[in-house]
Amino acid sequence: MKEKALHKKKTNDKEEEKYVLVLYNDDVNTFTHVIKSLVEICGHDDYQAEQCAMLTHYKGKCDIKTGSRDLLYSMNRALKVRGLISKVQSLK
Repeated sequence: MKEKALHKKKTNDKEEEKYVLVLYNDDVNTFTHVIKSLVEICGHDDYQAEQCAMLTHYKGKCDIKTGSRDLLYSMNRALKVRGLISKVQSLK
């Protein structure tokens, strides 16, 4: 049986570029508020949101979501409205 080589579909550089949404620790928001925000805005389940909140608290920041630039920028705005500190960064 012959094996077929799998070829990736060629796309332009903008489509291939990935982004990450980073959450930063602050001394204002409660764990409950952060967890609820991650569930509602980022679509995390309770366990994932809790783990991200803990990592953010102890490490100072946590990558909470990867995806397209437009999606992450809208999530970033929603997190900022809730008083959380976040930033979208490019993964090059």
